[in-house]
Amino acid sequence: MQLETQRLLLREMREEDYPALLSILSDPDMMRYYPKPYDEEGVRGWIARNQRRYQVDGFGLWTVILKETGTAIGDCGITLQSIHGRMLPEIGYHIHKDHQRRGYASEAAQACMDFLFETTDYQAVYSYMKYTNAPSYGVALKNGMRFIEEYDDPVNTRTRVYGITREEWARRTKQ
Repeated sequence: MQLETQRLLLREMREEDYPALLSILSDPDMMRYYPKPYDEEGVRGWIARNQRRYQVDGFGLWTVILKETGTAIGDCGITLQSIHGRMLPEIGYHIHKDHQRRGYASEAAQACMDFLFETTDYQAVYSYMKYTNAPSYGVALKNGMRFIEEYDDPVNTRTRVYGITREEWARRTKQ
């Protein structure tokens, strides 16, 4: 399974992605919106969980590769997450800080949104994040998502949810 955009390739995570993912997921600055950065075992678990998701759900977080250089710069994909107590498809992303502010997260997230609506029956997709994570909700808004709700959450203190329906996505893609 892989997705391709103008500048990126999104493919299933492999063990060889461990160093690149470790540099992102263990970095306190990169993970400031998470309860804590991941350690080495946590990153190996991250890869293994996504590999299981591919088999069970048909999707997961994929490694984001720059086509121009072949460099792994992050992850982006769809996971089923508990959003305010309901299991819903959620687009998540992490782009290494050396590659941020170039539109890669938006480009990868759009490809994931297109994949979900083109290959599944889900009627909506969401992105949720800690209420202070302005970069993530900026990506969601850029990709046509709208604010859905904000609620108290023991992990994030407060969680913001953005989403887009299949119909909204279809109208947007026809423009």
